[in-house]
Amino acid sequence: MSLPTTAHTSHPWRIHALTSDFSVEDVWSFRTPGAGPDDFPAMLAAMRAAGGPVKQTWPVRFLFAVRWKLGSLLGWDRASAGVGERVASLRDRLPADVRDAPRGPDNENMPLRAVYELDMESARELANRTVHTVMHLGWVQGANGDHELRMAVLVKPNGWFGRLYMAAIAPFRHLIVYPALTRQWERAWLDRDHAGAAGGEGTSR
Repeated sequence: MSLPTTAHTSHPWRIHALTSDFSVEDVWSFRTPGAGPDDFPAMLAAMRAAGGPVKQTWPVRFLFAVRWKLGSLLGWDRASAGVGERVASLRDRLPADVRDAPRGPDNENMPLRAVYELDMESARELANRTVHTVMHLGWVQGANGDHELRMAVLVKPNGWFGRLYMAAIAPFRHLIVYPALTRQWERAWLDRDHAGAAGGEGTSR
């Protein structure tokens, strides 16, 4: 479900100190029934087990395939345009206590690279010729008392072309990608919960 920008900006996340030069593009919530305050690591593990973009529906896989093909043809995704080349990594901005914490695993199925992973939030980043973007995940208490996952997409477009690019892909994100991501991640939580119950393990409450 889409949320207003304030659902992200009003919360005291550590990411705010690192992204004053970024703007909030999207904020989205994901239902995790029965989740408690200590279940953020379990949710991240469930999301990783769900398989990422390669296990998405065919429309999402098709959109990503088209995007990567265009990026290859036009040179958008060359190493020289990425994190550590065109832009510095947000890890260079981390305070010592966050820099010394585990940052989470990277894998070839997830193009966004880990910046940090804490008990209640995590951040990953990606840069190319169009944009430097951050996916922030936070764990908050919802209106019904259960905790839920919230995702904020933060962006710093690369000039006018980056701004046009973000505007062009907005309908695809909102109408196809985010709804599919919601189904995948919410199902990942439920499958994890059912598997835990079958094995005599519940989620923390």
